[in-house]
Amino acid sequence: MTAAPQPHSFDTIDLPVVGMTCASCVGRVERALKEVPGVASASVNLATERATVTGTAPRAALVAAIEDAGYDVPAAPTSLDLAIEGMTCASCVARVEKALLAVPGVTSANVNLATERATVQGAADPAALVAAIEDAGYDARPIRAQAAPDTEADARREVERRALRRDLLVAAALTLPVFVLEMGSHFIPAIHAFVMNTLGMQTSRILQFVLTSFVLFGPGLRFLRKGLPALGRLAPDMNSLVAVGTLAAWTYSTVATFAPRVLPAGTANVYFEAAAVIVTLILLGRTLEARAKGRTSEAIRRLLHLQPPTARVRRDGAVTEIPAADLRPDDLVEVRPGERIPTDGEVTEGGSFVDESMITGEPIPVEKGPGARVTGGTVNRTGAFTFRATAVGGDTVLSQIIRLVEQAQGSKLPIQALVDRVTLWFVPAVMAAAALTFLVWLVLGPDPALTFALVNGVAVLIIACPCAMGLATPTSIMVGTGRGAELGVLFRNGEALQSLRDVRAVALDKTGTLTEGKPALTDLETAPGFDRDATLAAVAAVEARSEHPIARAIAEAAEARGLTLAAAEGFASVTGMGVRAEVNGQRVEIGADRFMASLGLDVSPFAATAQRLADEGKSPLYAALDGRLAAILAVADPIKPTTPAAIAALHALGLKVAVVTGDNRRTAEAIARRLHIDEVVAEVLPEGKVDTIKRLKAQHGALAYVGDGINDAPRSPRPTWASPSAPAPTSPSNPPMWC
Repeated sequence: MTAAPQPHSFDTIDLPVVGMTCASCVGRVERALKEVPGVASASVNLATERATVTGTAPRAALVAAIEDAGYDVPAAPTSLDLAIEGMTCASCVARVEKALLAVPGVTSANVNLATERATVQGAADPAALVAAIEDAGYDARPIRAQAAPDTEADARREVERRALRRDLLVAAALTLPVFVLEMGSHFIPAIHAFVMNTLGMQTSRILQFVLTSFVLFGPGLRFLRKGLPALGRLAPDMNSLVAVGTLAAWTYSTVATFAPRVLPAGTANVYFEAAAVIVTLILLGRTLEARAKGRTSEAIRRLLHLQPPTARVRRDGAVTEIPAADLRPDDLVEVRPGERIPTDGEVTEGGSFVDESMITGEPIPVEKGPGARVTGGTVNRTGAFTFRATAVGGDTVLSQIIRLVEQAQGSKLPIQALVDRVTLWFVPAVMAAAALTFLVWLVLGPDPALTFALVNGVAVLIIACPCAMGLATPTSIMVGTGRGAELGVLFRNGEALQSLRDVRAVALDKTGTLTEGKPALTDLETAPGFDRDATLAAVAAVEARSEHPIARAIAEAAEARGLTLAAAEGFASVTGMGVRAEVNGQRVEIGADRFMASLGLDVSPFAATAQRLADEGKSPLYAALDGRLAAILAVADPIKPTTPAAIAALHALGLKVAVVTGDNRRTAEAIARRLHIDEVVAEVLPEGKVDTIKRLKAQHGALAYVGDGINDAPRSPRPTWASPSAPAPTSPSNPPMWC
């Protein structure tokens, strides 16, 4: 008997082809591909410039065949992040972007001054990108998705911040007397009289010369070291403008101080204070900028710290503790109560309740058993379990979220992109204006023309030097996002900050945004003859034996009231009904109305309360003591105390307010009624939130979406955010708000 031939397992490879111009090109490429061993079929499309090949041939052989036929196969476009050192202003950003875009294969380049990073799209060689940046006068290195805090970069930023603070303090201390000596005389006659009567004009100028020289060649030396070489490369930046302007002011003032006769009569003035103040103000701007850089990186650092540094892994029949970065797919990882889960995986043994609020924003821990998926960075609450790692390193959900944050921090406001384009030409334009001024005075000015030309050319440089345009936009962004962070508001992307002025409606997540984000005992009403505290203590004693989050909320309410919980004996769970146990010899039964009915108890005395709870979207529970109906209670996620005022403030601005939640409609509508929210979109699946937001946007116009939980930001059509120094979402009790 002859065995039937086994079918081949073919792969389909799609290749872009560049250089085809007609049908004969298509035929030539197809023939070349079909001649490659292992190709079962090949189809080439001229309109899309792509070839689809089925078979077992390797991709490299297919590419070689196409190239031998005279056509090109461009490399698949990739995204590469580069860390850049040495950028100090908006013109640096524009210059680096220009250098990157000139590299063959680059399709787009986005450089961010605050994060000191460049994101490059295309197929360019990383070495070529680094070389282009270095040729522009900056240092660069490729970076990959972080799996641990970048301590080296943090240390470098801290050293930079300390150096700037030190230089700023020194410059300010030396500049202040220069400013008082020169400008104080103009504003306060008494200071002028004091200087003339004690120091004299010449001594005052010599003192200003000494102090300004220390400022310029001390703290201000950083501008000379960077600005003058950039000028030599014919690529002047803000440092160049500061260097030329301050040197011009210092040189002219030095001449006016020690050789005033070479200057025209009446022009031997000194501008030492201008040089010193310029250096001090620019240092102040750089110091604020360095602080902002630290704040932007703080968001990444806190997200990275959500992943525990180590993990317990079963290998070779033993459990060993290894760095979380060394985890491999299919590793069996053990997790104990209270620990963070080190990576993504699937539970294989044991069970627990896992707090996933930092990902989902939902307050109630989720029960996990064999087969359930767990996410790295979430917190195991009660039990212990073992899971199989399914994603490690840069492939985990947390790493992808960090990647989104990094991309967002590299995004720019539209106005910032305009500023970058303008400042790229601003420095050369100022220098050109100064040169033109010099030439005009040299040709048309009175004698001595050269001296007047120098004076007026230098004046243009001095006036233009601070270049507020390069500082105003970044500073305003820092202030806006920084103040928002202090209030717990994290902006998802830079453009959101600028677009807020056009918003006509606000969509809010419910859990953790409108509400506290944590279940709590909200209602407890006792029947006649039962003491409230005694009843709560008995119920809590039973619920303390349960790991369910609702039971924990009841137990925590009793503890908050300072009640002593006795030991519960004979604890039993009645499936689908409730729980029972004995506390101090008293039988305690807790559950839904159907449980009470099975016990022969009538819950109608609490009918009005039950109806009210239902209207508020709460599910009532009943408690019976020794066979008598004792109380009705409810556990829910309470509304934050500040929420009503916030909704009222939004309405006062003329905005429509909607709530978008995955909770049941009754609960959502009950909360909306209490808060006077205009529209309710309930029972929305996570993947449906984006479509809901698009619909609301089409209905109301420009829309802002506000949510807690890291998951709320990546769901948006634009998965980016900028997050400064707000508290990290490391616990459900301290969630940020994402815009």
